[in-house]
Amino acid sequence: MNILMTGGTGLIGRALTKALLANGHQVTILTRNPQKHQNSMPGVKLVQWNGRTPEGWSHLIETADAVINLAGASIAGEGLGGILTQRWSNAVKQRIRQSRTDAGQALVQAIAAAANKPGVLIQASAVGYYGPRGGEDIPENTPPGSDYLAQVCVEWENSTQAVEALGVRRVVIRTGLVLTEEGGILPMMLLPFRLFVGGPIGSGRQGIPWIHIRDEVNAILFLLENEAAQGAYNLSAPHPVTSKQFGKVAGKVLGRPSFFPTPAFALKLALGEKATLVLDGQRAVPNRLVETGFTFAFTDLEKALHTLI
Repeated sequence: MNILMTGGTGLIGRALTKALLANGHQVTILTRNPQKHQNSMPGVKLVQWNGRTPEGWSHLIETADAVINLAGASIAGEGLGGILTQRWSNAVKQRIRQSRTDAGQALVQAIAAAANKPGVLIQASAVGYYGPRGGEDIPENTPPGSDYLAQVCVEWENSTQAVEALGVRRVVIRTGLVLTEEGGILPMMLLPFRLFVGGPIGSGRQGIPWIHIRDEVNAILFLLENEAAQGAYNLSAPHPVTSKQFGKVAGKVLGRPSFFPTPAFALKLALGEKATLVLDGQRAVPNRLVETGFTFAFTDLEKALHTLI
């Protein structure tokens, strides 16, 4: 397939692009800075765009069999330093929201104007769609939450909904916490354990809907190629864990203690509103993905962490 992707230079996008190329697909990535990534992404066509409009690239839709929209400014922050220092100011929150809605709307405009439309659009989202939840399992038919992250996810998903009326199959992927050795939030979660002060965060009861990067990529490929797949899918392992359980497993895998608690008030002082990323959670479960026939390679957290640490 000829695939047009936004957000392809991010954590998930890079891993997905490698898999697509290995499977014989052609990949074109829209990016703000093609020169920055041209040496690190061989075999990929990099095309300049401003993240807001279809100007300069809309003609690429005419030859695209599929579109994968992963675009969006980082919610946690770029790198470990950004995660620890970047607070959710009003300006940052607006950038997070607008980077997602602008990209989606630009894709809709380009597809609407194209004579030859792609067969499928994969739309990124996150389990934050459901808002902070208790201990119950959260399938895909659960209504959205009302907090900031839930509102962002709702608008993110809605930004490309109009392509369905244009005859394009649309799949929404609500991704959980992606575990990868390449970065993301996992290094921050493991840092206290590496310093011998790891343990439960906050109450320790909040759900962590984790997924190994290999399953994340394979699930996207599965939904891309399965013509019967449409609508929302939770991309998270079948067995979510609590923060306390995650700490015990991480401590075991690293050979470090896991009984030092991190109080909620300390994280709120350090991170502000962004502390919700680690203090709150939801037990999202991939009911629709499993029912559609996808098989996870990693359903056990300990085995997943062993492959990454």
